[in-house]
Amino acid sequence: MRLFTALDLPADVRQSLQRLLERLRPTAQLNWCSVENLHITTKFIGEWPDERLGELMTALGKMPRLGEIRLWLRNVGWFPNERAPRVFWVGIEASASLEALARALDVELGKLGVPRETRPFSPHLTLARIKGTVDLSRLRRTIQQLPSLEFGEFSTDTFHLYRSDLRPTGAVYTRLASFPLV
Repeated sequence: MRLFTALDLPADVRQSLQRLLERLRPTAQLNWCSVENLHITTKFIGEWPDERLGELMTALGKMPRLGEIRLWLRNVGWFPNERAPRVFWVGIEASASLEALARALDVELGKLGVPRETRPFSPHLTLARIKGTVDLSRLRRTIQQLPSLEFGEFSTDTFHLYRSDLRPTGAVYTRLASFPLV
């Protein structure tokens, strides 16, 4: 099974992002994410054998209690860059405990054989994926016309383990477990 850990978004932040997506979707032919699937990935685990799920859950349950994580959703951007974009995202600014969580997950799950991250942790929400060459001029103009690039803030004291099932209609995420941070 394909797994990852993530932080969930509260309803008011999802509503704010839904309004943003409703405004942006008509401006470009991208593979837009559904608001229900939006999350903040803290560690991509990848394919994991069913018979080792208990071992993984035990390791996740032993993560340090880092305290509540405060997050601010602001600004938009592109991976790898604006000239050749593949991902359109909303940025995340967060208390230091988010990076500490990502680092702890990387180290501890690395001990179980999960590949370690080679790039710096860059928290974000993927709004859309871009395949091939797409005209983004209307999308860029619409972004410039937005009254604000602040999309909400919240705190969380829990992270989650998800299974990702890739289907022709898009990914389906199923929460398998939740783990406290306080």
